[in-house]
Amino acid sequence: MERRLAAILAADMVGYSRLMSEDEAGTLRALTSLRKSTIEPLIASHKGHVVKLIGDGLLVEFQSVVDAVTCAIAWQKGVASEDLARPLRFRIGVNLGDVIIEEGDIYGDGVNVAARLQEIAESGGVCISATVLEHIGTRVDLAVEDLGERRLKNIAKPLRVYKVKLDGSRNTPNMPAARALSLSDKPSIAVLPFANMSGDPDQEYFSDGIADDIITELSRFRSLFVIARNSSFAYKGRSTDTRAIARDLGVRYVLEGSVRRAGNLVRVTAQLIDATSGSHLWAERIDKQLDNIFAVQDEITRRIVDSIAPHVDADGLETAKRKPPEDMRAYDYYLRAKALIDTPHSVGNFEEARGYCDRAIQLDPSYARAYAYKAFSYVIEILLLESEDLENCRRMALENAEAALALDPMDGVSHWALSEAALQSKQRERALDHITRALAMNPNDADVMAISGFIHTAVGDPQTGLRQMDMAIARNPYHTSWYQWLRGFILLASSQFEEALREFNRFGVPNSSALRWRAATLVELGRIEEARADIRLLLEMKPGATVSKVRQYFEYLPKLDRILEDLRRAGLPE
Repeated sequence: MERRLAAILAADMVGYSRLMSEDEAGTLRALTSLRKSTIEPLIASHKGHVVKLIGDGLLVEFQSVVDAVTCAIAWQKGVASEDLARPLRFRIGVNLGDVIIEEGDIYGDGVNVAARLQEIAESGGVCISATVLEHIGTRVDLAVEDLGERRLKNIAKPLRVYKVKLDGSRNTPNMPAARALSLSDKPSIAVLPFANMSGDPDQEYFSDGIADDIITELSRFRSLFVIARNSSFAYKGRSTDTRAIARDLGVRYVLEGSVRRAGNLVRVTAQLIDATSGSHLWAERIDKQLDNIFAVQDEITRRIVDSIAPHVDADGLETAKRKPPEDMRAYDYYLRAKALIDTPHSVGNFEEARGYCDRAIQLDPSYARAYAYKAFSYVIEILLLESEDLENCRRMALENAEAALALDPMDGVSHWALSEAALQSKQRERALDHITRALAMNPNDADVMAISGFIHTAVGDPQTGLRQMDMAIARNPYHTSWYQWLRGFILLASSQFEEALREFNRFGVPNSSALRWRAATLVELGRIEEARADIRLLLEMKPGATVSKVRQYFEYLPKLDRILEDLRRAGLPE
């Protein structure tokens, strides 16, 4: 009897019996077509093996649990996007466990649990076991909802179950698998998202913005180790013990608080906790008019610095302070734009965000951050290859970033925006100069560190780029998937192909950018058929993808000719 550890995906079509009774021939045609066009190519591209078809369902085995989960997510998204006369939906369960192999079939609890998880999944949804989540670690940018312990049919013990959030609304930390990071030698802190106590869910952007600005201010101090926004915000909405959070993130101190906004009045509460003992170092409740909100942020920042790092020069807070807007309505519109640009992107998001930036600028033409984030909206649209007018996007990114820096030369975000805009306009040395200045102003900002790594690589120094990238990941352990994109590309540019492939494989659901670079990496490793499978999947996602478009969008990158030749060999049309 052969046994092995395997990742099992069990899928079942929703309402199969009803659909068959209504139109047997049409349902079978639709299901067969969907399997051939979407499901089977996805299974193949994720290196899965179909063990058996069970009427309206499938049992699929994967050697990698990452492949199993990313295939399940891509499956549900792919099926949902199909334009079918008779829409079909599936439930999917994924488990990792011991299986028995006999005459080409598989049996055992590993299979049984996957089947039971499938049964409790929502229509169009994916449920996974705690074992799956634990083994994934941080290799997949995965948003999940903890469904608690469940008793599953014919399974002896209750199992903890997680629902995968397919909209990716928030990168939720992998709580059971979180690795206890070692404490930094510097005073270390995580600022948790502030709770919105306004009674209006639409004010969430405002409470998030307050905490985000405090992170930015703390990041100015070289003597501190500050966890990035993405990692600390991963705990939003979770009633998790602060000592567990500190252990997971490798920090000693945790700041938590809340914001209540009523018209022009704002109440901010905050408390600083020493997580090694669980003791509260201080707690504050501050009531201010909205136009004094920056004074609140500065007061909280100064209290933190005075409490945890008395040797830090608190006057440093004054040396690189951003200029607040003259009209606080402009700040409100800026926060709305920032929330859209910081979340998963679409062209519609960018247009709406630019509208908010324009309103902020109309209210306060001297507000640098509004110009900076308008520049970011154009840069990200270019990076996603979504622009219908590339040269206009490049011009608008540069104009808005230059305007931001002219208004506030001491704002690190404005230097960051100009750096990215300059790179898109092939001004490599200028890009490197401004990202260096941005990092000098905010030496703890993980996102700036990550972009610094990419820009060093773009100017031909991937070794420095990789060091910067790894420092960014240390400050942002629950980083978003674009960190994987950047690190993978840096490794590809430095000819570390095996490690680059591992990084791209951690990307989660492969988007078009990841597929391009992974295909080029696979060609370098001589795995041509796998590279061609990636390009076929890319062309399904982006039928207009071509080699010339990659050249047009990324002409500033080093070794681009070699990458383009790799893409040709993988089958990307010229």
